[in-house]
Amino acid sequence: MAHFRDSYFAKNDTGLPLTDIANYTYLAIKKIVGTHLLNRSSFGDPGNAGNLMTIEDAHQLLNDWVPNERLRLHMKQVAAVMKAWAIEKENADAPTALKWELAGLLHDADWEKYPDDHCRIIIEELEKRNIDPDIIHCIASHGPGYFGVEPQNNMDKMIYAFDELSGFIHAAALIRPTRYDGLEVKSVLKRLKTPSFAAQVSREDITDAVSRVDTSLEDLIQFIIDHQKDIS
Repeated sequence: MAHFRDSYFAKNDTGLPLTDIANYTYLAIKKIVGTHLLNRSSFGDPGNAGNLMTIEDAHQLLNDWVPNERLRLHMKQVAAVMKAWAIEKENADAPTALKWELAGLLHDADWEKYPDDHCRIIIEELEKRNIDPDIIHCIASHGPGYFGVEPQNNMDKMIYAFDELSGFIHAAALIRPTRYDGLEVKSVLKRLKTPSFAAQVSREDITDAVSRVDTSLEDLIQFIIDHQKDIS
């Protein structure tokens, strides 16, 4: 967490304080501190397939475990993008869309309280609750270079792609007077090519994640802008 504190009042290339931006690059900052290898490849009980939390219970867990509202917003944004993708791109039915949403909503639920055991604690909690193993594996694979779990299906691959991009795009919006209003893909791409902007965000992870999906970086950015801009 030292890296997070050190960067909290850093400056970016606009000269603006990174107070909010740092809060939305916490995942990358966390990764700098070290990996959190889970040393396992299977998660949950296959017999629990189809067992889903209600969205209300998931939000309650989030509220209990994540006091920082900015971090909760990050997870809500990823959840919104995941749900929208499932419905619009995967033609998912309601239960499947809820699986995608839950994975996005809870993927970092243990980070604030248990940074040294990130991912392991939320996985164990969901296993205790007999939650569908697809959700648990999705959460486990949202950072393959850090948790040692490779994305297998489209849900896994998309949370990996959306996680860092979502936070980065939100950071890009925060420094604009109009926030998301008028935010264009080319502006985000320019920021990605600016090493000093949200420097802790791994461009390598973004490149790797995008290489695993059948969608261009430009289209992913536009999709995220369209579907997380109104989440609060």
